[in-house]
Amino acid sequence: MTLTGTTTRRLSTSKAMVEGIAQEMERDPDVFVLGEDVGAYGGIFSSTTGLLERFGPERVLDTPISETAFIGTAVGAAVEGMRPIVELMFADFFGVCMDQIYNHMAKIHFESGGNVRVPMVLTTAVGGGYSDGAQHSQCLWGTFAHLPGMKVVVPSTPADAKGLMIAAIRDDNPVVYMFHKGIMGLPWMVKNPRSVEPVPEEPYEVPIGRAHVVRPGADVTVVTLSLSVHHALDVAAELASDGVDCEVIDLRSLVPLDADTILESVGRTGRLVVVDEDYLSYGVSGEIVARVAEADPSLLRAPAARVAVPDVPIPYARSLEYAVLPTRSRIREAILRTAGA
Repeated sequence: MTLTGTTTRRLSTSKAMVEGIAQEMERDPDVFVLGEDVGAYGGIFSSTTGLLERFGPERVLDTPISETAFIGTAVGAAVEGMRPIVELMFADFFGVCMDQIYNHMAKIHFESGGNVRVPMVLTTAVGGGYSDGAQHSQCLWGTFAHLPGMKVVVPSTPADAKGLMIAAIRDDNPVVYMFHKGIMGLPWMVKNPRSVEPVPEEPYEVPIGRAHVVRPGADVTVVTLSLSVHHALDVAAELASDGVDCEVIDLRSLVPLDADTILESVGRTGRLVVVDEDYLSYGVSGEIVARVAEADPSLLRAPAARVAVPDVPIPYARSLEYAVLPTRSRIREAILRTAGA
């Protein structure tokens, strides 16, 4: 979906997310929000700010610190026909509630022979860059995308954050909505000027399963998502003066994955760099390269390159953390190596 119009109103990613939720809560009384600190606090990353004041405690529920309990509550409510939005504060905490997520939320529709729907959204914060240690800094979207039964979306901009949120709420399948802290537009987080942009006031959907070519190019295809989209765009702008024309693709959705857009781009450029703030092994970067190789290995005129987190826990020390994250310098190096091959 390409957003058009003359709107000059600018929102941060967090405010765009909240606006999407609020508009759906206004439209559909079955939509409600629950989780830790989603009420009076407004979400620790401002993902629910103002909802309690607008909709009250019956539709914005602060829960005890028991992820198994409140995600199970959301699953039960979805099975009974409501459309809950439940926040898992950090994706890193999935271990204490994976039974509810994967053995219930993701499988009930299959196990019922398609007779029972589970229309719910599981939101969760992901990503590093601010020294919060190994238990609060992972992305893990490859883990969720690996497990069938759930759609997985990852916005990178305010406009996509709102449109994907509305699409996720309206979807009859369980959707895992993963937002990177570094794109939320919060003043105490990673500085990212693209975290505030024009966002249409009216409700709209960004289709789940459709990637976005955010920068056309002819020499190298860079496939990425979330905060790394912005890093890739910065590097592409720098390399343009050196005569390297990068095409940057924002996946936006991992499940379903828009392989057609990737293949079409690689078919033109002949070169592929995948940038992923998840772990290197058994993850999204390997999946993208495999999809291209399986479709037509002759598309690649040079070996594909992957820029991802090496298989180590995310360090706490700032210097060590940035040594493992997919930084601009690592992306630039991979693109130049691929372009010169």
